Amino acid sequence: MRPLQISAETAVTLSKKLGVPIEHLMHMPQHILMQKLAELAKEESTPAADDSDVSTDQDKDNRL
Repeated sequence: MRPLQISAETAVTLSKKLGVPIEHLMHMPQHILMQKLAELAKEESTPAADDSDVSTDQDKDNRL
């Protein structure tokens, strides 16, 4: 299996965010890496969605 074709900076950043050693990251199958990135993106977008719901509720209260 060929190592991933990513820069050293990207590898370090992904390693920290995913909690995976760089050596494991570089030899991780691409489809598994993409799945982990999708999960990470979903986790990061969830708190932002919660904040927008709060402001919507506050807007509704202000209209009353």
